[in-house]
Amino acid sequence: MTKFHLRLEDCVRGMARLPDADVDLVVTSPPYNLGIGYRKYSDRQDRRSYLNWCAVWATQIRRLLKPTGSFFLNVGSAPSNPMLPHEIVFQLRDLFVLQNTIHWIKSIAIDDRTFGHFKPISSKRFLNDCHEYIFHFTVDGKIDIDRLALGVPYQDKSNIARWSHTRGRDARCRGNTWFIPYQTIQSREKERPHPATFPVQLAEWCIKLHAISSVKTMLDPFLGIGNSAIAAKNCDVPKFIGFEIDKTYLAEARRRLQLK
Repeated sequence: MTKFHLRLEDCVRGMARLPDADVDLVVTSPPYNLGIGYRKYSDRQDRRSYLNWCAVWATQIRRLLKPTGSFFLNVGSAPSNPMLPHEIVFQLRDLFVLQNTIHWIKSIAIDDRTFGHFKPISSKRFLNDCHEYIFHFTVDGKIDIDRLALGVPYQDKSNIARWSHTRGRDARCRGNTWFIPYQTIQSREKERPHPATFPVQLAEWCIKLHAISSVKTMLDPFLGIGNSAIAAKNCDVPKFIGFEIDKTYLAEARRRLQLK
């Protein structure tokens, strides 16, 4: 059973009180500085101030992360501001090694069929934005992951016997494109009362990729309504720490986790 430590507090101040090298896994998604209408946080800073702020909270994550740990950072962009995710990566390059870049596909069209959901845009210049990034950072870029925890069957079954690395298993690495659509909801206010969430499944896949057995303590500095915490509960992570500055979002996270 997961033990939760959910705190109504600015994450930088809160993380500063945690001990060094005590966290195995970080899965989080900070505000993107795109003017999203959060209840309390102002999501529109000048670019340099925003990137400097990212370095501040990432420095705390670096201090808390074990040498064997993983840090999965979900970041999106706007079609008119496509460089932002990459600028964040460059801002953190002196703190972490970028070990994997994963593309979270929200919607995809195959032939004439569409799968998944996305927010359409009306533009004569830009395509609909149907994906976000998940950057997998580690301390040295040498962390083994459980590639087959998210494995998929071989389409050509003859590959199972042909390739020695399969060891007779019908499973191959999923790769770095993850199709995870949002669940359909009837009321955002009642079912997803937060303007920018990632699916629970996304956080679960990050946990599994790092290897569930290796995660004793998990952290999300930007908890929101608690999707990462629910993922930790679903995966039986022993300890979860989350910070959130909005009491309404935190209350919703606690309600969803059935915490008093």
